[in-house]
Amino acid sequence: MKPLDLIRSDLYRYAGSSDTGTLVRKFISSEGFNYSVWFRLASARPHGFLGGLLKIILRRKQRQFGIIIPAGTQVGPGLFIGHFGNIVINETAVIGANCNLSQGVTIGSNDGKAATIGDNVYIGPNVCIVEHVIIGDSVTIGAGSVVTSNVPANVTVAGVPARVVSDDLARNREGRYVLRRWNA
Repeated sequence: MKPLDLIRSDLYRYAGSSDTGTLVRKFISSEGFNYSVWFRLASARPHGFLGGLLKIILRRKQRQFGIIIPAGTQVGPGLFIGHFGNIVINETAVIGANCNLSQGVTIGSNDGKAATIGDNVYIGPNVCIVEHVIIGDSVTIGAGSVVTSNVPANVTVAGVPARVVSDDLARNREGRYVLRRWNA
């Protein structure tokens, strides 16, 4: 997708619309959306003067909001950062469409490749996802969980280490906490 389409998809997740007036209001009032805009722009222009300038702005926003998602990290459309602060995502992570990131989320790796996260995934506050695990579509990860192994689709996991606490398809199929999904 083009960067402006990705920004529109992110905006839709925040506001339910993607018109220009809403974009301006959310850019000013939502730290998560503001960061998302700079992340999308810096990821789209990796080289040259403008690319360098966008990366400098992104680094300033990282310090300002406490969100570190490096430019170029693969993040699908419809990113939603519910609350800003202490969010750290490894640049090798792959995040699918319509993902919710809460405050205190860490997706990290010591050995190279970080997690691959499916579509319509809700990641609760203070979740740590360790190493190259695969998280299926429509998963809910409970607050404070530490994910150290693969998670199948359509489940809710919680705990340290995270374990499946619900596999009720009726409740989990759509990723129940993922609202206003962007359909590309």
